[in-house]
Amino acid sequence: MRREGEVIQLRDIMTTEILTTSAERSVAEVTGMMVKARVGSAVVMEGSWLAGILTERDVLRAAASGSDLTNAPVSQWMTRNPTTATSDTTVGEAADVMLTNGFRHLPVVEGRELKGVVSIRDVLASGIRRRSNHE
Repeated sequence: MRREGEVIQLRDIMTTEILTTSAERSVAEVTGMMVKARVGSAVVMEGSWLAGILTERDVLRAAASGSDLTNAPVSQWMTRNPTTATSDTTVGEAADVMLTNGFRHLPVVEGRELKGVVSIRDVLASGIRRRSNHE
């Protein structure tokens, strides 16, 4: 349990079991992977480099376009060079970035290494748990 006033960092709440994919896979294939894993995003890697992120919103845009998603590569619809945070980023800082930019998922990196992903749900849940622990 955290002490009152203690700052929560992303390392404390991020998901470390990350769904990753290559940019060449089809949107349909990766969407199926996301559904099976019960996650709202897949991090797109080029080797060990973070190239992008495919989110539920990206999939909706792709579906609305009328494109054949069984043939459309992730690279065509992913968000390239996504904004990232570090493990030391506070929950408040992450919330600010996510709300200001309309993001629901934020990759967490250290240098060039992908460490995790934090979702807006993770951020909200940490605030709710924190309040519950203090009541």
